[in-house]
Amino acid sequence: MGILLYKWLFVAWTIWHPFYVSVTEIRHNATSNEVQVSCRIFADDLENVLKKQNKQPVDIIHPSNRTQTDSLISGYINKHLVIRIDGKVVKLNYLGYKIEEEAAWCFLEAENIKTFKQIHVKNDILYTEHANQINMIHVISQDDVRKSTKLDNPKADADIQF
Repeated sequence: MGILLYKWLFVAWTIWHPFYVSVTEIRHNATSNEVQVSCRIFADDLENVLKKQNKQPVDIIHPSNRTQTDSLISGYINKHLVIRIDGKVVKLNYLGYKIEEEAAWCFLEAENIKTFKQIHVKNDILYTEHANQINMIHVISQDDVRKSTKLDNPKADADIQF
């Protein structure tokens, strides 16, 4: 009974006090010399920002034109997520997205990335939509060392050393 009450209170709290959080994981794959990036963004928030940005209807859950939807998402993420490794901007290649429950998981990668000592991340995803947006960043190095940070709007930049 206590667990059900807790779940109900959590749901009620989120209805009256919505929270806006994205999670970006940046993982270095030493075997393939790639940086693999995944961004978890609430689907409705991503859809709303794409509608406003492009001044057209967008349905990311049931897209009528998946190629066009992918292009919109790719453009948005590449504008609002910039990664520098050891001082050099990394070209992120958009791979696609999938919907899981209420979230859109967006996947990107960068090739030819060998070991690194420092990563700079600029992430202002959804900052124009929500004054209280939080963007969590997790970076996993080639040695499986995990470092995390939290960016509260308007702070959009993080530096992580390995």
